[in-house]
Amino acid sequence: MCGICGIIGKKNDKEEILKRMMGVMKHRGPDSEGIYCTDDAAFGFCRLSIIDLEDGSQPMKNETEDMALVFNGEIYNYQSLRKKLIDKDHIFRNHSDSEVLIHGYEEFGEVLLDKLRGMFAFAIWDETKKCLFAARDYFGIKPFYYAMIDGCFVFASEIKCILEFPGFKREVNAEALEQYLSFQYSALSETFFKGIYKLMPGHYLNYENQRIVTKQYFDPMLQPERGKSDEEWIEQLDKTIQNTVKQHMVSDVEVGTFLSGGVDSSLIAATFTGKKAFTVGFMDEDSKYNETRDAKRLAKHLQLDHYCKNISEEEYWEAVPKVMYHLDEPSGDAAAVALYFVAQEASNHVKVVTSGEGADELFGGYNIYLEPGVLCWFSWIPKWIRKRVGALACKLPEGMKGRGYLIRGSKSVEERFIGNANIFSAKERKEILKQETGAVTPQELLKNHYRKAADLSNMNKMQYIDLTWWLPGDILQKADRMSMAHSLELRVPFLDKEVFKVARKLPLKAKIRHHKTKYLFRAASLRYLPQLSSKKKKLGFPVPIREWIKEESGYRQVKERFTSEAAAAWFYTDKLMKLLDQHRQGTGDYSRKIWTVYAFLVWHQIFLEA
Repeated sequence: MCGICGIIGKKNDKEEILKRMMGVMKHRGPDSEGIYCTDDAAFGFCRLSIIDLEDGSQPMKNETEDMALVFNGEIYNYQSLRKKLIDKDHIFRNHSDSEVLIHGYEEFGEVLLDKLRGMFAFAIWDETKKCLFAARDYFGIKPFYYAMIDGCFVFASEIKCILEFPGFKREVNAEALEQYLSFQYSALSETFFKGIYKLMPGHYLNYENQRIVTKQYFDPMLQPERGKSDEEWIEQLDKTIQNTVKQHMVSDVEVGTFLSGGVDSSLIAATFTGKKAFTVGFMDEDSKYNETRDAKRLAKHLQLDHYCKNISEEEYWEAVPKVMYHLDEPSGDAAAVALYFVAQEASNHVKVVTSGEGADELFGGYNIYLEPGVLCWFSWIPKWIRKRVGALACKLPEGMKGRGYLIRGSKSVEERFIGNANIFSAKERKEILKQETGAVTPQELLKNHYRKAADLSNMNKMQYIDLTWWLPGDILQKADRMSMAHSLELRVPFLDKEVFKVARKLPLKAKIRHHKTKYLFRAASLRYLPQLSSKKKKLGFPVPIREWIKEESGYRQVKERFTSEAAAAWFYTDKLMKLLDQHRQGTGDYSRKIWTVYAFLVWHQIFLEA
C-alpha cells in the first residue's frame, strides 16, 4: 500500500514540487520513497512495504526503460499473470505485483484491467509516445485524484498533495456542498475543491497532448438468475469466499482483522489465517453503542488475540479535526472517527488488516433493503391517491408515528432512495444554504443509473445505487483514509471481482427472506460461526453522536462552528442553531443533519481558513 503522485508537463521545478506533494502523504508510505523525472513527466512514490520487501520499490520501469509506473494497491492474482507474461517473453527484474502491471499494459493495453484481481490505482507514463494511462479499481477501493494546473496534468492518491502544486487556488465547489448535504459524502466527480476531480471507480484515463479522456471499463450491474437451489448457492458462496480470503492473505508481513461481532467481519475472522483482531466501542459494554462484548466472545471462540478500546467522548471530539484532515473532503459519516481509532489500535500491532466492507451492498445487508417488501401494498393504490396521502402526511408533526411510512409509501423507489444516507431533502438544503449553486436534485443526479437498472426489482435497484454511489463515496473513502492515516493497509475480501461474479447473480429471495437481510450469506456463515454471530442484526458502526450533541461539551463545540464566520458565509445560521437547540431540547432527532453540517465546517476551517 502506498501513496502515488505525478506531474505531466514541462515545468522546471517538478522534482521539488513532487517532494512537497510526497511530504504531505508520508503516512501512506513511511517505509521508503522514490522519484522518476524526465523533461515531460515526473512521478513520486511513498511506500508501505507489504509484498517483495526487498525489490518492490517504485517508480518502476520496464526493461527498456521507456515506461514508468506508480501503483497503489495489491494485485492478488499477480503470480499467475506474471507466469503468462514470462511465457510471452517479458523480462522481470523482481517478484512484486507492481511489475506485472507495467508488463501487462505493454502486452494487453487497457484490456489488462479485465484480467486483474485486486484493488488498485496506478499510472503508467509512456516516454516514447508521451502519453499517460491511469486506472482505478472496479469498486473504488483505492483513490485517484487529478487536476489541470498551469498547463500541467497533476495527480495523486490524496487531494492534499495536489494542493501543494504552486498556483493552485483553493475554492469551495458550492455544487459539491449542496449535494453533500443530501448524500452525506462528496457525490460528484469534481471534488469539494474546484478544479480537482476524482477518477471514478471502474474507469481509466488517457492523457495526451493536454487532452483528458476517461472511460468506464466496469459496471457493477446486478444480473439475478433463477434455477439454483439454496444449497447450490450456499456451496458456491462458501467456496468463492474462502478462496478470496485466502488470496487476500498473500503478504510478506502479518495480517490482522477488524472485528465488530457482526456477520461480515466475523466470517472473515473465522476463515483468515491471521491471529489478531481489533475492535472499538463507546460507553460501557452494555450500551447499544458498544460492540466489544460480542467481539470479545467471538474472538475467544475463534482463539484470536483480541485488542479492543473504548473511545471516550473527549477523545472523539479531539480526533474530529484530524479525521477531516485525512479525509480530504467532508464526510457526514460519524463512524469515520470510530474507524480512525480502530485503525490506530491495529497499526500498533500489524501493517495489514482485513475488513468486511462491501458485504452489505453485495448480499443485501442493509435494513432499508426490507423497505420495498414493507411498502409493496402501496403499489396497488392509484398513484394520484398515493401522492395525495404523502402530501397530507408531510403536514403532520415530525416524529409522529406513521408519518415517515406514509411519505415513503407515496413515492417510487427512484423518488425516495438516494442511498443509505438521505440527510437534507432538495428543499431543505436550499432553505439553509445562502448561495444558489444550480445543483440538480439528488433524484436528477441518479436518474441515469436508475434508467440503467430499470429492469431490476426495487431492492436490486437500491443495491445498484449503493454499489455505484454510497460504497465508493462513503464506505470505501473513509476506509482508505482512516487506515492510511496510520500507515495501515486495509483489504476488503468481499469486494473481490470473483465474489461479485457470484453475488451479482443472486436472486432476490437469496438476499431478503422472512424479513431477514443477507439470508443465504448468513446461512453460508453458519458453517464457520455460532448462530449468535451469523444472525446478529445489522448495526453499522454505532456512534453516540445523538447523545453527545446534547451534552454541554458537544453542544458548545458544535455551536462554536455554527456561529462562525464560515458558517455565516454559507448558511443561514439561525436555522442551524434552531436545529441544534431543538435536538438538545428533545423535540426531534436532528443529529445526522447537525453532524453533516458540522463536519463540513470543521473541514472548511482546516483547508480554507488555516
